Amino acid sequence: MILDEILLKIDIAHQQKKPFVVYRKPNDDYLNALFQNDDRLFISEDYLQSGFVFAPFNNKDKTVLMPFNHCESFEFKITDKQIDVKEKKSVNHKIELSIKSDSDKQKHIELVKKGINFIKNGRALKVVLSRSEEVVSQNLEITKIFKKLIYKYPSAFIYVWFHPKVGLWMGASPETLLKIKGKQFSTMALAGTQIFEGNTEVIWEEKERQEQQFVTDFIISKLDRKDLKIGIPFTLKAGNLLHICTKIKGYILKNEALENLIESLYPTPAVCGLPKEAAKDFILENEEYDREFYAGFLGELNKISSGNEIATKTNLYVNLRCMQMIGHKIYLYIGGGITKDSDPENEWKETVAKSEVMKKVL
Repeated sequence: MILDEILLKIDIAHQQKKPFVVYRKPNDDYLNALFQNDDRLFISEDYLQSGFVFAPFNNKDKTVLMPFNHCESFEFKITDKQIDVKEKKSVNHKIELSIKSDSDKQKHIELVKKGINFIKNGRALKVVLSRSEEVVSQNLEITKIFKKLIYKYPSAFIYVWFHPKVGLWMGASPETLLKIKGKQFSTMALAGTQIFEGNTEVIWEEKERQEQQFVTDFIISKLDRKDLKIGIPFTLKAGNLLHICTKIKGYILKNEALENLIESLYPTPAVCGLPKEAAKDFILENEEYDREFYAGFLGELNKISSGNEIATKTNLYVNLRCMQMIGHKIYLYIGGGITKDSDPENEWKETVAKSEVMKKVL
């Protein structure tokens, strides 16, 4: 199996309206692909199943599953030759952006101001506020866009996901929600944003450091165990952006259900806020659009791996830097963490910078 064969299978499955997901884990040379045998919509309610899971931001909505045992699966190594220079430059769609005036900017700034007041009134410590942006393309070639994602963002979780009863999504996420192998797990606290300008040795302002510490403290408190290993915060490059990242590792407790572990972590303050329920209610009441699967999570659930020893693996990622495709329209989703020290104008600029991750492949 080579990359072009998988890309052709993507086009065929999409035309035939058959569910599929193709993905590459961060800093990995291997591409994984699942092509479901029929168009049934499988739902996971307790995370006990084995398959590729696609979860919405609002956990009251249904989590979609592509079961491994209902899919034709492939895994193969991709090389630079398979993504040659000519192909890297082949995505050259004509696009039209829907944001043409200051009204969209002002709308987001007013939302941020409302969030700051919400925080200053003692209702929350942080709230993550987002917006959507519409792009129109008359010549949308999903495989070429996906191929360019693979090339441009080697350290991100890259995916294209489709189900005829749900829709088509694609993304390049920098954030791990949860990785489990056997009895060990790892996660990360990711927050704070700067534009990458050629150097990762940057100075972080108090607002960004505090925002990231909120996420770290939340994860530590929710995991609530003695054996946690907390890494030293470092600057993580994700495309054209920099973030503060702290890695956290530990062991699963005896009789601890995966469902409880996921629900204790998700949604994290990196995509929702603190306290979680208050921030989430504010988001659902004030963003004026449905996030759907943006800021949800996705990835391998209870995958049985073979090697020197058989182990069950789970690899879940937060659905950030993503886009939804409906007909000739592409919807980009971008957001940022708001604290009492946030500047509304700067928060707008941060969403503009984050939108460039997806626009660069269009």
